[in-house]
Amino acid sequence: MFKNKLNYRIINIAALMLLLYIGISNISIWWGILVKCIKVLAPFIVGFAFAYALTPLVRFLDKKLPRWAALLIVILGTVLVLFGIIAITLPLLYDQLKLLIKMLIEVFNNFSDKFNVNIGNFEIKVTDYLNEILKGIGNITSATTMDILGKSFDFFGKFIVGFVGFIYFLMDMNKIRSRVKELLLSINKRSFSYIKCMDEEITNYLKGLGIFMIIQLFEYSFLFFIIGHPNWLILGVLACITTVIPYFGGLITNIIAIILASVVSMPLVIATTVICLIFPQLDGYVITPKVYGKTNNVNPLITIMAVSIGGTIAGVPGIIVALPIYLLIRETYNFFKKDLKKGIDAVKETI
Repeated sequence: MFKNKLNYRIINIAALMLLLYIGISNISIWWGILVKCIKVLAPFIVGFAFAYALTPLVRFLDKKLPRWAALLIVILGTVLVLFGIIAITLPLLYDQLKLLIKMLIEVFNNFSDKFNVNIGNFEIKVTDYLNEILKGIGNITSATTMDILGKSFDFFGKFIVGFVGFIYFLMDMNKIRSRVKELLLSINKRSFSYIKCMDEEITNYLKGLGIFMIIQLFEYSFLFFIIGHPNWLILGVLACITTVIPYFGGLITNIIAIILASVVSMPLVIATTVICLIFPQLDGYVITPKVYGKTNNVNPLITIMAVSIGGTIAGVPGIIVALPIYLLIRETYNFFKKDLKKGIDAVKETI
């Protein structure tokens, strides 16, 4: 009678719980190992991420051109865009950062005088941080190629490794995907269907994110330039970069834009406020649905919770990857929903 009631599923669950307990109790050790591995593999991870994100573009060109020509266009286009952006924006960013530091000092002084609050230490930390950035940009814009390589050997070494990895990953992406497909099909057809579903989800997200970042860069740079905001380029770049942080990123950019405008004039404050109130709504209700479709259709409360959890666990990197990780978890649940329900019903019957 006892043998008939013995169910190895419960034993497996108990074993799994024991392994989870061991893993969680030593999480600091595992986390340290993971961080070191990520630091070592970072150039290859970044290279693979760029190759993965640009693969749809290669496929699109591959339909009209030979594969070697499609790869050459994408690789050269990436190089030209990257170095073109650096060559065009760095001098402007340098000039605007100098202006930004002066304006921030004036903002701090006005705030301190008006509210009789001593923010000297905070002001020093912020201006020192911006001065370090300014110094770094100044070194890049004024130094020769050998000076840059000499001063930033570690960074450029990792950059070269990552870029070479990007080229090889992009060239072999079809082979990589084909081998992964063969491996998954040899294991289980359902495993292949699951990975394929995850691949489509993350590809759509990255494609939408890339398009939306470009739109944000040109949209807000143009808008702030039109109203005469002295930091129009920095604000455009900020709007582009902070797009990876849902909701909070745009809010941060808007607050900075209004604070900086307050140093110049009241009409500029009004114009900046109008932009910050109207165009985020336009982005949220018109542009974002068109770019992302249903891929990024996430409840705002869940998005805020995901960003908060990601930031608590891993800081800025956690904030950036919070939404795509949630999308993958959501898609995983939808994919295995029926199997989970069957498993839960089976456990209930056993108990």
